[in-house]
Amino acid sequence: MSHTELTRRQWLLSGGVYGAAAALTAEVVAATEKTSRADSVPASADREPFGYCFNTSTIRGQKLDLPAQIDVVAAAGYSAAELWVDDIEAFVKKGGSIRDLAHRIRDRGLTIPSTISFFSWLCADTARRKQGIEQAKREMDLVRRLGATRIAAPPAGATESRLDLLEAARRYRELVDLGSALGVTPQLELWGFSKSLSRIGEVACVAMECGHPDACLLLDVYHIYKGGSDFHALQFLNGAKMHVLHMNDYPAAPARDRITDAARVFPGEGVAPLGMILRTLRAVGFRGFLSLELFNRDYWKQDPHLMARTGLQKMKAAVWAALG
Repeated sequence: MSHTELTRRQWLLSGGVYGAAAALTAEVVAATEKTSRADSVPASADREPFGYCFNTSTIRGQKLDLPAQIDVVAAAGYSAAELWVDDIEAFVKKGGSIRDLAHRIRDRGLTIPSTISFFSWLCADTARRKQGIEQAKREMDLVRRLGATRIAAPPAGATESRLDLLEAARRYRELVDLGSALGVTPQLELWGFSKSLSRIGEVACVAMECGHPDACLLLDVYHIYKGGSDFHALQFLNGAKMHVLHMNDYPAAPARDRITDAARVFPGEGVAPLGMILRTLRAVGFRGFLSLELFNRDYWKQDPHLMARTGLQKMKAAVWAALG
């Protein structure tokens, strides 16, 4: 990932219309193709517009151990897995070897572009935030040893009250500084139910104002909808600063204010404007991974191999319906 200082123009595409998003400058397009392809999507996926990743939340209800989860992901045909830190910790606690697990991941042709955790880096309480930073430090070191390069940084511990965005930017800067020292990048994650970082404009502001070249966003189709942002807001982002997008769909009911994570469905089985979303992401230079992240209790009752294969088929179908 490039450490060149980003200008405001690179974060926000000028003009405010979709045509401006499509007409990206040669500089941004070139940087995206060079760095995002190399850093995010394996060379073997050159014919695909994006990489395909499997977030193991999608089979979390089946209670598989971590090696079994990795085998499911590889057998289904994904090139990447998005693992949960608590699963990694449980594996180690039972005597598992991180080195052996890393070998297993590589031997099955997988990479780990992102990991999932919930440390309280943003909360207003100083003591709790300090504990969250210590947790982040331990977990970043853990996932680095596994070969992962990024970790989610959602507004855990700061969902019930609104925070000043510039103060949030300062705290995110501290977190990214820590990640830079450890070799793992915290991805600023949008949570639609949070009162702090629930909208695209809010996370974009925090990432822009933190002033660190490694700042990046982790967005999610469901959470963007839940938080109330219009998906057209994606046109103002620089896709090179997003490495993973949580891919899913949502039904027309229950309504936005009552819908929960458990309502997520496979891409194409809901009402999300996935065609527009994917075309916009492509236009703004996103070349990272679409990571299937579902929490559907009905899916958790079914065969995990079937769920993983179905998810990959549904994601690819959505991509090619959008982009041809």
